[in-house]
This record gives sequence, structure tokens and C-alpha cells, in this order.
Amino acid sequence: MKHITKIGAYFIMLRKVFSRPPRGCDFKEVLMKEVDDLILGSLGIVSFISFFVGGVVSIQTALNLTNPLLPKFLIGFATRQSIILEFSPTFISIIMAGRVGSFITSSIGTMRVTEQIDALEVMGVNSLNYLIFPKIIAMMLYPFIIAISMFLGIIGGWVAAVMGGFATSSDYTQGIQVEFIQFHVIYAFIKTLVFAFVLATIPAFHGYYMQGGALEVGKASTTSFVWTSVVIIVLNYIITQLLLS
Repeated sequence: MKHITKIGAYFIMLRKVFSRPPRGCDFKEVLMKEVDDLILGSLGIVSFISFFVGGVVSIQTALNLTNPLLPKFLIGFATRQSIILEFSPTFISIIMAGRVGSFITSSIGTMRVTEQIDALEVMGVNSLNYLIFPKIIAMMLYPFIIAISMFLGIIGGWVAAVMGGFATSSDYTQGIQVEFIQFHVIYAFIKTLVFAFVLATIPAFHGYYMQGGALEVGKASTTSFVWTSVVIIVLNYIITQLLLS
């Protein structure tokens, strides 16, 4: 019953987020700050993880190709499929639930604790729209991060395969190109946009409606990470069934 109540409160929050914007607010300035905090600030960790995970996928694929009759281009093929279909859109989003989600929850939660949100409400500002709507718009650039993740994951696989002597550059490149289905990239970006909305709203919900002091801010961040990850995994299953079945 408690979870059902929270779900209802979540959808009520969304209705208010997309309602009356605050007057006199420099939306462009607020949006640029959110883009810097949520998108540009995440490029480093996403790039690092994507490159090395791509290398790991490539090496593990190569080590499992024990039959000499299996072509070496399968290393590039398996790396491409793993990175595009699941790793970049889904697992990077779960990582971002920790990085971006915790940041959103803690920043809004701190404003709740220090009564800054109450001050906005007293001034007649729609605090939900002011605090959350720019984050949602900023996270619509999230596919840009996933595109970089895909690219660096495949490059990392190439470096590991070629430098490790598991395959030649031409074999790996052939594997990337063989039986390439463009819709797989579209599918990945559709998932990414859905996950971006989840990453912006669920952590914001837990931060906005938290109660207590500084200790509860940390608890709210942990809770938001758990719920964001769960929702991403469930939506990943649903979207995959709808688009790839």
C-alpha cells in the first residue's frame, strides 16, 4: 500500500513539473548549469568505463572462441552487439543512477532540509517545475553520452583484440560491419531516452519529498539509486519485448 501511494505521488509530481513555469526565471542559465552538472560532468567516468569494458568483452569473446573453425571476426561482432544492445544503454544508465541520481537526490534533498524549497513556495514559485523541469530537459542530451559510450566501447574492444593478438584489425573491423542492423541503434537510443526521463525524475522525487535532516539525505540518495536501477531494469525488459520480439 505504501508503494502504491508513492507511485501516485510520483505521477502527481510529474503533473506539477509540467505545469506553470516560474516567472522571472532565466531558464537558459539554469538549463546550462544542469547540462554541465548532469551531462558534461558524467563524460569522464562513462568514457573510462566504456573503453575498458569494451576491451574486456573483446578479450572474453576471444578466449571463448576455442574452435579453430570459428572465424575471428566474431570477436568484433560479439563486442558490437554487446555494447550497442545492452552495455551502453542499460548498464551505463545503472551506473548513471549512482552518479547522476545521487547528485539530483542529494542536491534537492539538501534544499528541502535547509528550507530553500519552502522559501520558493512562499514566493509563489512552482518549485517542482523550477527544480526538476530543467533536469528533465538537460537529460534529453543523455543519448549523446550513450553514443560516445558505444564508440569508445567498440574502440576499446579493437585495442584489446589487436594489441592482445587475438585478431587482426581487418578481422575485427569485418566483425563490426557484418550483419549490422541499423534498428539496433535506434532501439538503443529509444531505451536511452526512456532511461533519461527515469534518471531525472525518480531521484528528484526522493529528494523533493524526503523528510528529516542531513542523515536522511544520504538515505534518500541510496533509496533513489535502488529504485532507479530497478525501474531501469524492468523497463529494459519491457522495451526489449516490445521492440525486438
